[in-house]
Amino acid sequence: MMTKFIKRLIYYVKTFSLWELFAGLRVTQRSLFKKKVTVQFPEEETPRSPRFRGLHALRRYPNGEERCIACKLCEAVCPALAITIEAEPRLDSEGRGDGTRRTTKYEIDLFKCIYCGFCEEACPVDAIVETNLLHYHFEARGEQIMTKEKLLAIGDRYEDQIANDKVQDAPFR
Repeated sequence: MMTKFIKRLIYYVKTFSLWELFAGLRVTQRSLFKKKVTVQFPEEETPRSPRFRGLHALRRYPNGEERCIACKLCEAVCPALAITIEAEPRLDSEGRGDGTRRTTKYEIDLFKCIYCGFCEEACPVDAIVETNLLHYHFEARGEQIMTKEKLLAIGDRYEDQIANDKVQDAPFR
């Protein structure tokens, strides 16, 4: 009975003496004179991990042929179901098929994508990669869907950087 009374008395003393307010002010005073950690974003960036995964890209072979063989492993392994692939048999200039396939439609919905990197890991020919590109945005509805043409353009534009990152980040990926 006495301990309940003492607990209630302590509660009322703390309440009327504004104990919580002063505890909060003490935390504020402690951090008031510490060095600030604010990053001025557009001018300076925080360091990125070598495992960072950014914008997707489709790569080509050095002869200009796209690497994707339409195996659809990336589509199957994607946990968010963000990748859509349609394929057809690859035909030569005379219209004969050699038994291989090519993609007619390769789309990634970046709003669905969780940037897990499973698509990159599943690809047997390193066709789809996640680059280190961090700064991209969408201004209109539908721009978040990366089509095959957009992905190939990103891959063509940043191929040197992608190849360099593949060599440097080999232990991490």
